[in-house]
Amino acid sequence: MEKYIAAWTTNAPDDIRALFTEDAVYATRPYDPEAWRGREQIVDKWIASADEPEDWRFEWSVLGTDQDLAFVQGRTTYLDDRPSYENLWVIRLGHDGRASAFTEWFMERKT
Repeated sequence: MEKYIAAWTTNAPDDIRALFTEDAVYATRPYDPEAWRGREQIVDKWIASADEPEDWRFEWSVLGTDQDLAFVQGRTTYLDDRPSYENLWVIRLGHDGRASAFTEWFMERKT
């Protein structure tokens, strides 16, 4: 998670690339037919939709793990006029600890 947050902060291609296996799939919503496929597409799409580091705060906790799966609960608070979100991330890890599959489940937080 520290490396993910660092990549989110820097939006540096090498920081993003280091998070994912070569054949990783990143779904910004469950069952998304337009999921980002492959590390290089993940980097390109991440950068194209990048948040500026001063625009957000993120709190998180690991809900649990099961072999190669990790479940993370997060709260993304945007500091501008965008809505904030409650997040659940389901992350499948490769043997080297990088994500081979990453799925975001999120909903707008009502204040």
